[in-house]
Amino acid sequence: MRILVLGSGAREHAIVLALRSEDAGHELLAAPGNAGIARDATIVDVDMLDPTAVAGFAIDNAVDLVVVGPEAPLIAGVADELRERGIPVFGPGRAAAQLEGSKSFAKRIMAAAGVPTGRAVHARTADEVASALDEFGAPYVVKADGLAAGKGVIVTEDREAALAHASSYLPTGPVLVEEFLSGPEVSLFFVSDGDTVRALTPAQDFKRALDGDEGPNTGGMGAYSPLPWLAERFGSEAEFVAHVTETIALPVIRRLDEEGTPFIGLLYAGLILTDAGVRVIEFNARFGDPETQAVLPRLQTPLSLLLLAAATGTLEDGPEPEFSDDVAVTVVLASEGYPHSPATGRALTGVDDAEAVEGVHVAHAATARSMDGLSATGGRVLNVVATAADFRTARARAYEAMGRIRLQGAHYRTDIAARVAD
Repeated sequence: MRILVLGSGAREHAIVLALRSEDAGHELLAAPGNAGIARDATIVDVDMLDPTAVAGFAIDNAVDLVVVGPEAPLIAGVADELRERGIPVFGPGRAAAQLEGSKSFAKRIMAAAGVPTGRAVHARTADEVASALDEFGAPYVVKADGLAAGKGVIVTEDREAALAHASSYLPTGPVLVEEFLSGPEVSLFFVSDGDTVRALTPAQDFKRALDGDEGPNTGGMGAYSPLPWLAERFGSEAEFVAHVTETIALPVIRRLDEEGTPFIGLLYAGLILTDAGVRVIEFNARFGDPETQAVLPRLQTPLSLLLLAAATGTLEDGPEPEFSDDVAVTVVLASEGYPHSPATGRALTGVDDAEAVEGVHVAHAATARSMDGLSATGGRVLNVVATAADFRTARARAYEAMGRIRLQGAHYRTDIAARVAD
């Protein structure tokens, strides 16, 4: 197939790598891409936020499937335009993508579908925020209602910090104040064709910038898969996946379909395992980052078959996705100052040396290549991804590889997957 992948991050690089690994003769195109993606796909000049331009390119170049990586093109309606023009696309339309684009929309859908989630107040003024904070008490949870590039959430014991966070977003729209839910978090992806869903394998990501879950929230500093400790609560990972599928994913997909906004693409369920049961923290309308970098290397079912089946409404005709018994660990290298004011333009070296470590590959997130070599162009620069038969080996490989990379002022967490490697 000729496949166009939209996006420029490590998530999109992971998707490209998974498609390339099938050895099925796919012709892979990407826009806008990055230095790593350019090594594994042909970069094309098309504005991924322009629905008309993307559809025109796909038609003119006989593209068989478009895969939308990030959320912004979905909210812009790129998938709608492609579907209207008869082009298979993996990604929900603008209306269904509001499941990520609007926290209040997601809460309404969950309530209508009977999906368990935390209590929340939709606040439009500082006074409403203050009242909700006092109602729920500390720790305080405040979320921007719309897209915020992974930085719209604060969880803090400091009431003034919660108020300040809310105030920074209120000029552009409402915020959600939620009750704090306690327990381990799990990310679970579902491929959906609007009717049928197919679950992938669970992963856990690390949102805080520093070791020990300290520091500010980020877009994600690392992840690992699978989650062996799920068996402690559910008997097995398979039982957990089945439970979430029946009580969360299917009710949401069916509700969206009933409302005339079928969800075709990747439903990301951000979950928390509380003493009262599994609760939804958030939904995303696309592959999660960095969890995708830990999930797709373990996928044995051809990714292209899953994505095309979802895009063409034939998911029920195919098998459940299968995964390797190997484990995967991904560690994010971030620029100095990330997540607040990341330094950019600095030289990046040692990536080839890192990929020489057994079981390791690098997924590029914010990189560019010039005559002088690689440079960092954003906050999260790259992911070191390691696979192995066990977590101890995978972690050792990942951190050995990370130690070979040089970027002035860069930082990364040293405790990714430490819990499961002991």
